[in-house]
Amino acid sequence: MAVAYPIVSWANGSNVYEVNIRQYTEEGTLKAFESHIPRLKDMGVDILWFMPLTPVGVEKRQGSLGSYYAASCYTEVCSQYGSGEDLSRLIKTAHDFGMKVIIDWVANHTAYDHHWAKEHPDWYKKDEHGNFMEEHGWIDVIDLNYSNADLRKEMQKSMKHWVEQFDIDGFRCDMAHLVPLDFWIDARNECDNVKPLFWLAECEDIRYHEVFDASYSWEWMHASEKAIKGQIRMEEAVQVLRRYAQYPVGSRKLLFTSNHDENTWNGTEYEKYGHAAKALAVLSCTFPGIPLIYSGQEKPNHQRLPFFEKAHIDWGSTNELHEFYKRILELRKQNLALQESASVLFLETNRNDCIIAYLCRRQQDKVLVIINLGREVYDVLINHLAISGSYLDLFTHESLAFNREMKVSLQPGGFKVLYEK
Repeated sequence: MAVAYPIVSWANGSNVYEVNIRQYTEEGTLKAFESHIPRLKDMGVDILWFMPLTPVGVEKRQGSLGSYYAASCYTEVCSQYGSGEDLSRLIKTAHDFGMKVIIDWVANHTAYDHHWAKEHPDWYKKDEHGNFMEEHGWIDVIDLNYSNADLRKEMQKSMKHWVEQFDIDGFRCDMAHLVPLDFWIDARNECDNVKPLFWLAECEDIRYHEVFDASYSWEWMHASEKAIKGQIRMEEAVQVLRRYAQYPVGSRKLLFTSNHDENTWNGTEYEKYGHAAKALAVLSCTFPGIPLIYSGQEKPNHQRLPFFEKAHIDWGSTNELHEFYKRILELRKQNLALQESASVLFLETNRNDCIIAYLCRRQQDKVLVIINLGREVYDVLINHLAISGSYLDLFTHESLAFNREMKVSLQPGGFKVLYEK
């Protein structure tokens, strides 16, 4: 399978930061978030992904505020977050800081009280009794019917609206695999005619890379959690990464330890991974792909953020992981081994049951990563000609040189990120 659409140049070596406007600040508004842009720019954030900004339906709403993913209109800004003018100003500010903005797009379903449900009920799937339906157990939404050509045209028009009116730079497409692939092809052609965009799919169906630049790494996230909890062998989890490394040239995986779904329903990265949370963040930022950082991970945030109610991240104290992310995101921008078309070599160690080691290479650049996901201190041994060279430790600035053998001691959850001088 060939990748049909080359990724926009600015996405090479980039990263994505997911913004949960409702929970980001006490105010929960676009204006309140805007003041965080300089800080995020300093941290090295490239792409801001905003969770759905559209109004939330009232009918069959869950909780007091409802789901972000139950839209009652596709072309308006939710009044709880602010106005269209607020969004325009925020996007301009982000652009002025050299950042890009993508928005969440929920194409599979709408809220029960979306205006289309009254104006165009034939645009929806119906059961045998002629009632609106939803096929995946979400009680507050109804499924759209993509066999209807008029729906497809209007959905593309709605997406194009955000590109033309707000100058967004791309879409994160919710549950992309539930929508026919040929729709996304048409939508990308239509929207990219306005300006070249970045397209991120929430799915793991490799076929969707025909149109999407990046797809999710749900399989790795689940496998790594199971491995750390002793439910599967570490080597079994690493096989998922090996499969990712075989994806078609030009396609990318979005790598993460948390996002809005995980944080709310399955727990923070510290609940899921414990001592290994930071080490897995290193992997997300250095393994071939695009790293995702969720709102508050730089604090770090140990709080679950509710899905249907209001809470907010406490930004009152120092963001302890700001410099951690700044260093590693800066390396991605400077080192070709963490950018497009780099290769990855998995390295055997004396403790493959708990150590993951790999070497990323492109042209003369190398990045060597070793992480200890185990619960004990290990002296890690690697013997491979490819690691020969002189390196700097990204976090300690220590100089290290190897012929082909190396030995390094790692604490539980410890890691080394070494780049060749």
